[in-house]
Amino acid sequence: MSELASPGQLRWSYARWALIAVPAILLLGITSGRLSNSGYGNPWFDALIKPAIMPPGWLFGLAWTILYLLMGLALAAILNARGARGRGIAICLFVAQFAINLAWSPLFFAAHQVTLALWVIFAMLTLAIFTTIAFGRIRTVAAWLMLPYLIWISFAGILNYQFDTLNPQAETLVPSAPKTQIDL
Repeated sequence: MSELASPGQLRWSYARWALIAVPAILLLGITSGRLSNSGYGNPWFDALIKPAIMPPGWLFGLAWTILYLLMGLALAAILNARGARGRGIAICLFVAQFAINLAWSPLFFAAHQVTLALWVIFAMLTLAIFTTIAFGRIRTVAAWLMLPYLIWISFAGILNYQFDTLNPQAETLVPSAPKTQIDL
């Protein structure tokens, strides 16, 4: 017998990694967005002037769920590639870009730092490109799974830039508080 593991064993090993990576990525991503009150319903965000290319709110939740799923599957493919040259660097790059990804929502939606969030997206995109290249050297499918993420954060960078341009006062914007007094 010249094989170390059967194809079935290799698939099961990948499935085990995916069962860890996908829920972890989803949970962390969703938690970051929820804790920072991201999206519509955030009074500060609702008060901003929106770019013309702004998609509907429901699309962000759907897109990020799919992207986190794909990112988790890509990471699982790399985690499953034990002994692959460059695996450690690829995993470190993924962790770095994902940590920056998780920092973006609190920075933009909670801290109201639109300009700084734009620089964070540039850093995230740069690291995500390097991550995708590193993934591609190990598992081509992992790089392809990262491609929609690269496209989306490029679009997010354009949106962030437009928010910054349309709302130069965003960092100091304080939306009016809801009125609870009843006038008789």
